[in-house]
Amino acid sequence: MDKEAFVISQFPSPKIGDDGAVIGNLVYSKDIFAEHTHFRREWMSLEQIAKKSMLVNISDAIAMNAKPKYALIGITIPSNFTKEELKTLSQAFIKECDKWNIELIGGDTTSGSNLVISITIISQTDRPLWRKGTKIGHLIAHTGKVGSSLKDLKTLLRGGKLHKTSRFFSPLLRSNFIYKAAPFLSAGMDLSDGIGKDLSRLCKINNIGVSFTCKLTKEELCSGEEYEMLFSFHPKFLAKLYTISQKTKTPFRIIAKATRGKFRSPCKEHHFKD
Repeated sequence: MDKEAFVISQFPSPKIGDDGAVIGNLVYSKDIFAEHTHFRREWMSLEQIAKKSMLVNISDAIAMNAKPKYALIGITIPSNFTKEELKTLSQAFIKECDKWNIELIGGDTTSGSNLVISITIISQTDRPLWRKGTKIGHLIAHTGKVGSSLKDLKTLLRGGKLHKTSRFFSPLLRSNFIYKAAPFLSAGMDLSDGIGKDLSRLCKINNIGVSFTCKLTKEELCSGEEYEMLFSFHPKFLAKLYTISQKTKTPFRIIAKATRGKFRSPCKEHHFKD
């Protein structure tokens, strides 16, 4: 059972279903970053936790071709946190907001047994990039390389260590490419749950199937939290997108062509377990 999809289905607003809700020229998005679901304290420093929690939320804005402007942060704080730890966490939030020219305008705190961070990003766009828009014959691609996040997660679960530059700690967001490429894209979303799961969402909302143009490994299909971009486009824009790719130093790989039919992800759910 896809519990995430079931919960979402209980709410009737037509604005639900994309990486963010578009109201006028503003986009509202929220993600939760929870201890023991998305990270363990022994794996990451407080600075790394704050940075990644911001980046996964900023990724939703970029996926909508929107520029983040404001943030609201809600934190469940373990009772054993010291004042110095709270200061470290707060300063790390501010540092990442400053990098993206985001104004932190408020939020809330409460106590709990685990560290949980909930962030709302308010961003601005004149041309939203929706998940809906892929048509039969369009090409489907993703930026960068995928698979390393799952590989690094397995290393951590075995008790191993990762380099501080690991994508698991610090996702690489593709804002420069998306902001320039958006006029030539028919649909897009960020890869938060892996190609398999996110591609199945893209197919469902567009009522399409796919014919894969390359062989994807299980790690490539099922590696979550990559935060690369999955997108579709009419083949006539391929040369234009390659030019933008070169100018922004953002490689992308065509993985499929949209066809009639359906596509179901072969991957397990990432955040909900029966």
